[in-house]
Amino acid sequence: MNELVTGEAVALELQPARLPSRALAALLDLTVAVAVYVVVSIAFLVATASLDEAARMAVSIATFLLVLVGGPIAVETLSHGRSLGKAACGLRVVRDDGGPIRFRHALVRGALGVVEIVLTAGVVACVASLVSARGRRLGDVFAGTLVVRERVPVARTGVLPPPPPWLAGRFSGLDLSAVPDGLWLAVRQYLGRMSQLDPQVGWVMAERLAGDLAARTGVPVPEGVPSAAYLAAVVQERQVREARRAFGGGGGVGQPVAPPVVRDSAAAVPGSPPLGRPAVPVDQRPAERPATGFVPPA
Repeated sequence: MNELVTGEAVALELQPARLPSRALAALLDLTVAVAVYVVVSIAFLVATASLDEAARMAVSIATFLLVLVGGPIAVETLSHGRSLGKAACGLRVVRDDGGPIRFRHALVRGALGVVEIVLTAGVVACVASLVSARGRRLGDVFAGTLVVRERVPVARTGVLPPPPPWLAGRFSGLDLSAVPDGLWLAVRQYLGRMSQLDPQVGWVMAERLAGDLAARTGVPVPEGVPSAAYLAAVVQERQVREARRAFGGGGGVGQPVAPPVVRDSAAAVPGSPPLGRPAVPVDQRPAERPATGFVPPA
């Protein structure tokens, strides 16, 4: 499988479609297009019977371009890469980064598809797909797209461990804008699989990733903080910011949402903090947090 990384540092394991499934999907699409073209051509031929030969030829060319060129482009644009044949075979056209295609992608694929598939009976497209490592024809190469399979088993990924409680909120002021997506992906993959690694190998990987992350943020790893715990805390901080930005929780970068404040003496209960001080929810008290696997510094 080919891993594609989105802007949220999420790895998408997309399997490129093989030539047989792509050929079957193209054959189904071409059959439907030709059937529509024949029907439309007959209708235009009857409607333009009174015109001269030049006008009828112009109508025939316009019909060809409209049905066999414009039709596939419109279908792929409106369906985000799922034509009738591709939907039947469980395929989809996506961008190189895994996102949905747009009109310009479908336009390039459709224009070159006339030469690759229609005019050469698919010979050029088959040769290009066999030569390409990911089975792309020329239209995909120039458009920056890829045909992938949708009906594939979803692989289970490891759950990222939470950071230790004593690091909660400690990195809320870090500037994470310079950290590339590739480094985020490497950190997430390490945290998800660190329990399966040899301790020595895992320690070396954590040190290297922590150093790279600290170099990108401009702030060194705090003294006494294990590299794995540092990575988990920074990743959680990024997830908190993304969730706050997505769901409108308020607060900018480095400004965590303040906990609720008890203002009315009638609302105070025995054992609650003094009035005007933040009330720590029960599920956030360090003593009741679940174990994380990270050991606090001595």
